[in-house]
Amino acid sequence: MTTPYQDRLLPAPSLNQGDEHFFDAAAQGKFLIKRCKSCDKFHWYPRAICPFCFSDQVEWTEASGQGVIYSYSVTRRAPSGPYAIAYVTLDEGVSMMTNIVDCDLDAIRIGQRVKVALKPTQNDGPPVPCFTPADSSHEKASA
Repeated sequence: MTTPYQDRLLPAPSLNQGDEHFFDAAAQGKFLIKRCKSCDKFHWYPRAICPFCFSDQVEWTEASGQGVIYSYSVTRRAPSGPYAIAYVTLDEGVSMMTNIVDCDLDAIRIGQRVKVALKPTQNDGPPVPCFTPADSSHEKASA
């Protein structure tokens, strides 16, 4: 059985003060995460204070955009078509909830390598980070 991914326009994110740099970089094809200069740890979701040492010495850092699927769920019956959400653990060590795109949704596996795919959003909103299988054997499934 195959469940092909169907392109769908994601809702534009609500922007908070301090998010501008992240979304400006995403519009240029760059994926950023926060790193604390005091304890040198990465963290996701982005915030002004390090969740590990409580320092305010945090900075945006370009991430590798690579990771592995920690957990996922495929929704096959939705008005917008089938989709997959997942927790992806980035190579930098942080985990984030995201969508898995541009693949056969039935071929997704825990532990699978993925890479970032910045996807457009509704109402000309900024692109958001989604992930797609990193290997070439998972080309985008056609609908």
